Amino acid sequence: MRKFSHFLAIDWSGAKGERQRGIALALTHADGGPPVLVTPPPRGWARLEVLAILRDELPPDTLVGMDMGISLPFADTGAFFPDWGDSPADAPALWALIDGICHADPHLEAGSVLTHPEIARYFRHSREHIGDRFHLPHAHTREGRFRRAELAQRTQGVRPVSNFNLVGAAQVGKSTLTGMRMLHHLRDHISVWPVDPLPETGNALVEIYTSIAARSGGVGKGRTKIRNYDELNAALEQLGTPPVPASGQVDDHSADALVTAAWLRHVAQDPQYWHPAGLSVEIAQTEGWTFGAV
Repeated sequence: MRKFSHFLAIDWSGAKGERQRGIALALTHADGGPPVLVTPPPRGWARLEVLAILRDELPPDTLVGMDMGISLPFADTGAFFPDWGDSPADAPALWALIDGICHADPHLEAGSVLTHPEIARYFRHSREHIGDRFHLPHAHTREGRFRRAELAQRTQGVRPVSNFNLVGAAQVGKSTLTGMRMLHHLRDHISVWPVDPLPETGNALVEIYTSIAARSGGVGKGRTKIRNYDELNAALEQLGTPPVPASGQVDDHSADALVTAAWLRHVAQDPQYWHPAGLSVEIAQTEGWTFGAV
């Protein structure tokens, strides 16, 4: 396996507004040491600031993990938006479509997707407002459609939510939509695995699910959230990482970023993570994959 020099984990957000307290970045070096939070601006990160870091400011040979969905379900019906004539053919075309629809939305927001006369039909917007295409005959569960990577995650004991679901604390639909706008703007600047092949040198970005990283750090028994630095450092120890020199409470977003940066370093040289059993060429080009779903 190729080697990376740095590992950057990003806890992402799809919320409205310029600055997001829900975005956290943590960086760790391949040579060792604890993960370090990248200090945000006083009112939190703006998505456009994170875009600028990924485009222009990464250390060489950085593996970036972003907590978002890089695509939508495709394999179950043979389309992202079945029965819509303009449904895109692959993930990069989907990113371009989402960004084009939302070109007037500020701060990489994606609200225009949710009012689009066709695409909005495929999403669950609230408990009362469920698009008439959210439940399809080929959906794997009553919870909506899932990608192959998300079905693989479920066999590992975590419970991802459909990217078409925009309801609840666990939903990732909004962060997926804003993240796809980001990926479109990064198209010529960073390789996105597995949509793109893993490059022999340079930076690469993968989709992560922080619950997988937390489980690898020993966080379990029905929960995947870390509440304080004692719990965080216990997870880091299990991942072969020195403790963060802090005590007391830690917010969810910072903890997720810190433990996932350590986890990326811990597993990036393991071939099974780059060659999961369920990943085919077609799945890679359409649905992508979650790094860590094996």
